Amino acid sequence: MKHLKPRETHEFLRQHPDAAFVDVRSEIEYFYVGHPIGAEHIAWQEPPDWDIEPEFAQNVKALVAGDRSRPVVLICRSGKRSVDAGKVLEAAGFSDVYNVLHGFEGDLDEHCHRGSSNGWRFDGLPWAQM
Repeated sequence: MKHLKPRETHEFLRQHPDAAFVDVRSEIEYFYVGHPIGAEHIAWQEPPDWDIEPEFAQNVKALVAGDRSRPVVLICRSGKRSVDAGKVLEAAGFSDVYNVLHGFEGDLDEHCHRGSSNGWRFDGLPWAQM
């Protein structure tokens, strides 16, 4: 798995229009917190139990029409769940997996707040909120 900072990711996606951009956060996070424009939502976990979605790799495979060599870029809140999801994709035979460092909301600061030092939104990249 390769790792890209949010701005690097934005440029990578611009240069690789065939890449699948997958937001692995829960449906609630995706719609109510916001999401990168162009990202497809395939949850890695959902409340209330936060169990790993057993069909995650299969759902991503369907998104890429079965082409496991196609680039897949994963984003979550801060970059942890997307790493875990990326490992599962690699184990399932995906060969070109990327993780977005710092995720959509970024790392926690000294006051336990996100979005004040890094992340997709902090970098001013395109996003939407429903």
